[in-house]
Amino acid sequence: MRTGYRPRTFVLEIVMVAVAVAFLFPVYALVTLAFKDPGQIANAPLAPPNPPSVDSFGTAWQSATLGAALFNSTLITVSSVIALIVLGSLAAYFLARRAGRLSYGLYILFLVGIILPFQLGMIPLYQLVNDLGLIGTYQGMILFYTGIQLPFTVFLYTGFIRSLPADYTNAALIDGASHLQAFVHVIFPLLRPITGTVLILNAVHVWNDFFTPLLYLGGSGRETVPVKVFAFVNEYTSDYGLVAAGLVLAALPILVVFLVLQRYVIRGFSSGLKG
Repeated sequence: MRTGYRPRTFVLEIVMVAVAVAFLFPVYALVTLAFKDPGQIANAPLAPPNPPSVDSFGTAWQSATLGAALFNSTLITVSSVIALIVLGSLAAYFLARRAGRLSYGLYILFLVGIILPFQLGMIPLYQLVNDLGLIGTYQGMILFYTGIQLPFTVFLYTGFIRSLPADYTNAALIDGASHLQAFVHVIFPLLRPITGTVLILNAVHVWNDFFTPLLYLGGSGRETVPVKVFAFVNEYTSDYGLVAAGLVLAALPILVVFLVLQRYVIRGFSSGLKG
């Protein structure tokens, strides 16, 4: 036995391997089902595909009109994230740089918005969107996601801005810049780590959300990918090959975004929470 290698370390390694297997098994099952034909799924659903088949991907793409659904999801996600970055960073700049009862009260209000689940106001929110004539529209979904995710976004940005020295802002103001100019040209470029965190966390939430698009976009022809994939499941039959293929196609775009921006997530969290 190696020096310093104790039974406790061995047990910890076994536990970590078990946790890794528990997390990776659903991914394996999803990919395996996606590359099988119905006959293979019926005989051995979890065995490796032999031979692999890509027919489910073509069928899923055509029957669920995933091309249009991907466009809808992309438009709603990108627009919502841009609105959250702009509004969240500006609000956080005010809250972090202004000391007073107003800024403190607003910050507490945003924190309450994080704690309270939006399901508590589901009926009034739906009625409000309906009264505005935004049911079944992209604008309604973008407005909804921006409002729901703004408290969390402001929380992340505020903590990060508070960790930045105020000298940056003061120097720009002394040189004659306004607060808006100081924010745009001095502060916002320094927010790149936390902006990456805000982008990926909000994008994953909006992209994967199922309930809200089902409620607000159902029957409008503007349904997002999760709603379209759900069409493969009904009360009596479920084509798991098509469901798995649709889920793989739906996960690929957001997975690429996450892999590109993953280094910013931990960096943004650690820097923001430190403040």
